[in-house]
Amino acid sequence: MLTKRKSRSIAAVLALSGTLTISGLHKFYLGQPLWGVLYVLLSWTPIPKVASAIEGVWYLAQDEAAFDRHFNLGKSAVKNSPQTGNQVEAIAKAVRELDTLRQDGLISEYEFEQKRRQMLDQIS
Repeated sequence: MLTKRKSRSIAAVLALSGTLTISGLHKFYLGQPLWGVLYVLLSWTPIPKVASAIEGVWYLAQDEAAFDRHFNLGKSAVKNSPQTGNQVEAIAKAVRELDTLRQDGLISEYEFEQKRRQMLDQIS
């Protein structure tokens, strides 16, 4: 679960449910078990319930990119857009042209490999 992508809506639901039930479940979900334990230990006070409510609203107020930066190591959900497809096609065409130059002897194998790697790095 530590490497699985976290959902902003699930985190918000868990945080807001912590105002009525056990506080801190959202912290365990988001990979912050020490904070989760602290919320559970302080559950006899109103502090974790108020903090859970504030955090639930905060999660909902954030856009997906901000949530991903905080809780998904900056990795957003993979979405195939037409722009990405066009970029891949353009790079594939450039690599084919580069391979033609290599086959014609206009560039060395080393130069081909360096340029190919640079182009492929642009995709990710």
